[in-house]
Amino acid sequence: MIASLIVFFLTIAGIIWRPWRLSEALIASLGAAAMVAAGRLSAGDALNALENNLNVLGFFLGLMIVAAIAESAGLFETVTEKAVVLSRGSGRRLLLIVFGIGVVVTALLSNDATALMLTPVVFLLVRHLEVDPIPYVFACAFIANAASFLLPVANPVNLVAVDAFDLRLGDYLAHLLLPSMVVIAVTVGLFLYIFRREIQSVFSLGDFSMKVSSRKLDRPVVAVLILIALGYVVFSLNGWPLSVPVLIGALTLLGVFAGRKIRLSEISRSISWSILLFVAGLAVLVRGLEASGVTQSLGESFARLLGHGELPGALATSFGTAAGSNLMNNWPMMMVSVTTLSGAPDAVAANPGLPYQAILGAALGPNIAVMGSLSSMLWLLILRRRGLNVTAGSFLKLGLLVTPAALLCGSLVLYLLS
Repeated sequence: MIASLIVFFLTIAGIIWRPWRLSEALIASLGAAAMVAAGRLSAGDALNALENNLNVLGFFLGLMIVAAIAESAGLFETVTEKAVVLSRGSGRRLLLIVFGIGVVVTALLSNDATALMLTPVVFLLVRHLEVDPIPYVFACAFIANAASFLLPVANPVNLVAVDAFDLRLGDYLAHLLLPSMVVIAVTVGLFLYIFRREIQSVFSLGDFSMKVSSRKLDRPVVAVLILIALGYVVFSLNGWPLSVPVLIGALTLLGVFAGRKIRLSEISRSISWSILLFVAGLAVLVRGLEASGVTQSLGESFARLLGHGELPGALATSFGTAAGSNLMNNWPMMMVSVTTLSGAPDAVAANPGLPYQAILGAALGPNIAVMGSLSSMLWLLILRRRGLNVTAGSFLKLGLLVTPAALLCGSLVLYLLS
């Protein structure tokens, strides 16, 4: 168990700090190989982990294709430029609009879509405006997680609990819609206070108004994005793989744009293929933790916290899942939470909100440490590739200021609703 934890945390540390400027994908792959070489995981189990994550890999492949075509069509550039015009030169108003766009993208297309699609466009936009990019790019990362439990499809991690406890969409919304709105409001409010000096700037719109008035949203891209969002809802309700609608949407867009003589080589260069290797390496690392009994030990510790009353049990579930997500990523931690709650049917019967507390913790908790969720790590990778070196320490500092308060408010509201 100790060896598995050492390999896992050394790999995560390497991904965050990138010694000798090694790529994140290479470090994740080396970590996966080390997990097998150390005997913590057999080669067969590693291949099985990759096979079990084909849906996730297909999901990201399709999403990157859609993001590349949407970027090529200027969709997000148009949306963010319209946001600049709506801001009327106010940095504070622009930050609020970025949050609003992030909520919509996350709720309909997942938190990973916000990291992949919205972050690079917002960064390029604020750099063009010559304002401090930090509040705006951090807004993309934090709203991606804060809004990622509005709907089951807003975060693939949610589906672990949705499937395990057969949570219906109506019950899901009844429990989590209001807490989601509270969490978003607290996150936005704290951002406005923390970055009050940075967003006081007033910037010139320049030729934005004229440029935006002459630009229109690409209708085929918008139509396909709406269909993908609808596909997410239908497929999630039926327990079907979420990679299917996004891959179909990607192939549809490729077909539509092929008629416009789009250069496939250009789209290929826009796709971060190394992300697939990165995700695959992470999947093997997580399986190594499971095989070594790390997740089982965490689950046993977590189960003991549920026997101290309904409110303590609710807070233990949300904060315990959040803490575990920052230690070992929210995917394995959600599995630990679901396994623990499934083994405590009396506690769940007495407090039906516990599975939703686990969803809240796994979705919002990663706003503390960048390693907590894949969307946050993708966000970090994307910014680094564009020349903005955001440190894990700066993410942690901001996360500790914002997330505990948002998590407490959301958890208490959910407890009262339950």
